[in-house]
Order: sequence, then structure tokens, then C-alpha cells
Amino acid sequence: MENIFGDLETQSDEERIEALLDSPAVRIERIVSHGQSSPPDFWYDQHRDEWVILLRGAAGLAIWGEGERRLSPGDHIFLPAHLRHRVTWTAPDEPTVWLAVHFGG
Repeated sequence: MENIFGDLETQSDEERIEALLDSPAVRIERIVSHGQSSPPDFWYDQHRDEWVILLRGAAGLAIWGEGERRLSPGDHIFLPAHLRHRVTWTAPDEPTVWLAVHFGG
């Protein structure tokens, strides 16, 4: 058994993405950010649906054509396949922990 909040660095120059479960039907990832964001003018355009919840920290998520949403712990969102989105910022002074579930497609 592992803990979703285990092994968190207080600072890191790189975002860490770890697959917790990976099968043909579903992929579950823990993402740990430390002030990272998507590159300028980059938009995710994924072939699978994604449900994501922010567990710790804070982040900004921009949805194509809708603007930015501020995410706090407990906030979650469903991103259908091919909905363009990007991370505009994450908390620079603490780990931001996401749980992402990719399915379908």
C-alpha cells in the first residue's frame, strides 16, 4: 500500500507524473507540480477523456474558449477528449498534487 501524499518534495524544477494504474481501459496518474505550467501557447488536445481532481496546492486551468479557472483542493473537472486546455500556473511555494484519470478513446 502507498500513500498519495507520500514522497513529496518541497521544491522541484520538474513536474513529476507517475502512473498509479495503467491498463487499456484506464490510466490513473499522480501529478506533482511545483510552480510549473504548460509552455506558452501550448494546449493539450488529448484523444482520451480525462477527469482530474486537485488534492493539494492550487492551480489555474485554462479551457479553450472559456478562460481560466482557479482550482483549490477538492475541485475537480471532466475534460472530454479533444477539449483543448492548459495549466496556466501552479502554486510555487508548496507541492500541487493532482489525480488524473484518463479513459475512453
